[in-house]
Amino acid sequence: MRWDDVAVPDGLRGAVVAIGNFDGIHRGHRAVIGRAQTLASKLGRPCAVCTFEPHPANYFAGNTTLFRLTPEAAKAEALGRLGVDGMIVLPFDDRMAALSPDVFVEQVLVGHLGIAAAMVGYDFHFGAKRAGTPAFLVEAGRRHGFVVEIIDKISADPQGDLSAVSSTAIRRALERGDVRGAADLLGHDYFVVGEVLHGQKLGRTLGYPTANLRLDPSSKLAHGIYAVTVRTADWSGGGVASFGRRPTFDNGAPLLESYLFGFEGDLYGRTIEVGFVDWIRGEEKFDGIDDLIRAMKNDEAKARVALALRSRGEK
Repeated sequence: MRWDDVAVPDGLRGAVVAIGNFDGIHRGHRAVIGRAQTLASKLGRPCAVCTFEPHPANYFAGNTTLFRLTPEAAKAEALGRLGVDGMIVLPFDDRMAALSPDVFVEQVLVGHLGIAAAMVGYDFHFGAKRAGTPAFLVEAGRRHGFVVEIIDKISADPQGDLSAVSSTAIRRALERGDVRGAADLLGHDYFVVGEVLHGQKLGRTLGYPTANLRLDPSSKLAHGIYAVTVRTADWSGGGVASFGRRPTFDNGAPLLESYLFGFEGDLYGRTIEVGFVDWIRGEEKFDGIDDLIRAMKNDEAKARVALALRSRGEK
């Protein structure tokens, strides 16, 4: 799909837009987006985030090498929780990659989106060969009549120091299963969104029926067992989840299997959100079903403790 075939979401033409990839919507991103919201309120305009799919890093690599923290659905959910009025997703393809900075401003920001203002980070670059700089965007805004604010590197937020916060650091934490460390950097639990799939129903036969999700193909989340929270359109609660290849059974494609505490019903085909609260253990291959069931009962007990500590505000 061409970028100019993408309809601007209702009410977002003329918005104040924060432009960037914002993968993870982490604490640093939230500071930039918060500034955009403040400016939008001052100007009496809606506030939107303008982002790109696929992630430019994956486009240039020609594959899904980059571990996406927030694929499109998760990013939209995270932005909605921040009170952003909407998300504008521009296709990043050969045509977009070839646009000069001048043409990007004139055709995309002004002609297509009609922006009132742009909010970008101090290291923002755009256009073919990343030739567009923050200074270029400021000058373009003067010529075309939109406001530009450049956000300098933000050293702290209400939660403390931001020097260690980056999408790269969060990916590294998740790759080793450190979901608590990732949450400190994100400012919220790492979560995934997906449609519940029919599986082999092995969990049901073991007394642990699960809601199964395929994660984004780029995911490099460590295989293992986690204490989780789960949200559906009409239910929320805790659970224990296994992410991995099920080495005791088939060593198949990675699957997230979540056992929901106290839930009764059918989730097949429904979209759910799974948030990762704590790491319990790595994925293991067991010699028999009895050993596996004993381990699952132990995992459940540990998950319940972790979730109880969370509910009391303890770590």
